[in-house]
Amino acid sequence: MCVGYIGLVSKNLKDIFTFEVEIAEEMGWIEETTASIKSIQIRQALHQAVSLGMIVASALMIWKTLVCITGSESPVVVVLSESMEPGFSRGDILFLHMSRDPIRAGEIVVYNIDGRDIPIVHRVIQVHERQGTGEVDVLTKGDNNDGDDIPLYAPGLLVITSKD
Repeated sequence: MCVGYIGLVSKNLKDIFTFEVEIAEEMGWIEETTASIKSIQIRQALHQAVSLGMIVASALMIWKTLVCITGSESPVVVVLSESMEPGFSRGDILFLHMSRDPIRAGEIVVYNIDGRDIPIVHRVIQVHERQGTGEVDVLTKGDNNDGDDIPLYAPGLLVITSKD
């Protein structure tokens, strides 16, 4: 009986050893799979970072190209109020172009006031040319506004000045 017991123990030990080897092999496969997934994630992250960099660089190149073509520091402006309705509605996107022609009454201009970051899109209602200086004084008004833009100008200004 003693011999049968040793044989049974050795068979059980062999089964346990075989089971442990199988588990170790599976763990190796899991470790390999985990390493593979990590390397794929790293590659995907690098690929996404490079793609994002390309998109940002392309957007900057397009913006700088528009600046060069239009001659304007801000070639694209979004209308922020209803002051130019019905011509321009809030949310309209305007593409600007700096013209070499003199400003005339009735034209729509975009201007900035010192101390304000937001450009104003309004129509010129009066033009006064200064003799010999090349400067032009203009008075503007939003089409949908009752009065002119003097309250929008810097304190003390009755017109805005455009230099050639």
